[in-house]
Amino acid sequence: MAEWPALAATELLVAVADHGSLAAGARAVGMAQPNASRSIARLERHLKLLLLQRSTAGSTLTPAGLLVVEWSRALLFAARDLTDGAAALAADGTGAMTVSASQTVAEHLLPRWLSDLRWTHPDVRITVRVHNTHAVLADVLHGRCAVGFIEGPGTPAGVHSLVVARDELVLVVSPAHVWASSAVPITAEELRETALVTREYGSGTRVALDTALGGPVRSVLELSGNAAVRVSVMSGTAPAVLSRLAVADALTAGTLCEVPIEGLDLRRPLHAVWTGPRRLGGVSADLVGIARASGRARGDGLDEVAR
Repeated sequence: MAEWPALAATELLVAVADHGSLAAGARAVGMAQPNASRSIARLERHLKLLLLQRSTAGSTLTPAGLLVVEWSRALLFAARDLTDGAAALAADGTGAMTVSASQTVAEHLLPRWLSDLRWTHPDVRITVRVHNTHAVLADVLHGRCAVGFIEGPGTPAGVHSLVVARDELVLVVSPAHVWASSAVPITAEELRETALVTREYGSGTRVALDTALGGPVRSVLELSGNAAVRVSVMSGTAPAVLSRLAVADALTAGTLCEVPIEGLDLRRPLHAVWTGPRRLGGVSADLVGIARASGRARGDGLDEVAR
C-alpha cells in the first residue's frame, strides 16, 4: 500500500504560502509553531524535497515548495469534495445548495455574500466548490452547482449570466524590482514583451490579460493560485498581473508595488452564471441579489439584466 503524505502537513504548507510565514501559517491552521516545524520537516523527508528555505529572518518557500503548494491545493480540494459529498449523502437532501466560484471571487467576495445570506436562510447548508473560471463553467453546465461566479466577459451557449461586480487587474512587482521605483508608466507593448508569473490556462485572470494584450502573454512561471503568484512575485521571480482584490493587502503592507500601465484597460466584469430558466428563483436568486447589492455599494455601476 502506498504511503501518502499527511493531509494536515499539506494544509499547513498551503497556509504558509497564503499567510507569508511559517508562524502565520501555523496560527491559521491552529497548530503550535514547534509542531508546525516538525510537520513540515516530516513532509520534506517524505517527499525528499526542500520545501522551505530557513534563515534567521524566517522561512520562505523554495521553487519546489511553490510547486508542491499548488499540487497540495488540488489535493485539499479533492479532500473537501470527498467530505462534502459524504455529508450530502448522509443528509436528507433538503435545505442544501452548492455554489461554484472562481478563486478571486471565492477568496475575496463570496464569504461576505454567504454571511449575509445566512441572515435570511439560516437553515440552508451551503457547499462551495473553488476552481478557475473554466472549471466553474463546467460545474454549471454539468449540474454540479445551483449557481456559479466567474471572472471574465464571455459565457458559452446555454448558460445565463448577470454581472454582479466589477474588478480591475493590476501589474505588481517586488519592491526590489526596477519598475517599483520608476515614476514612468510602462506601455502595453513593454508588458507584452515581459515574461510574467501567470495564472494557469482556464483562469479568468489569464483569459482577461490575454484578451487585453491581443494574444498569449509570455509566462516564465505558471501557477494555479493567486497566493502562489503573489509569493513568487514577492520573491523576485518576475512581475505579475492579478486582481486588485487579490493584492490589496500586499500593496498596503508594501510587500508588493503597483506599476501603472499606459494605454491598457484591465477592468473586467464578474458574473453569476447558471442554467435552466433565465430568471433565477429561491436561495440562488437571493445570493445573486446580495452579490449585486454589494457590487452597487462598492460603486460598480451594475445596470445589466440577465442574459
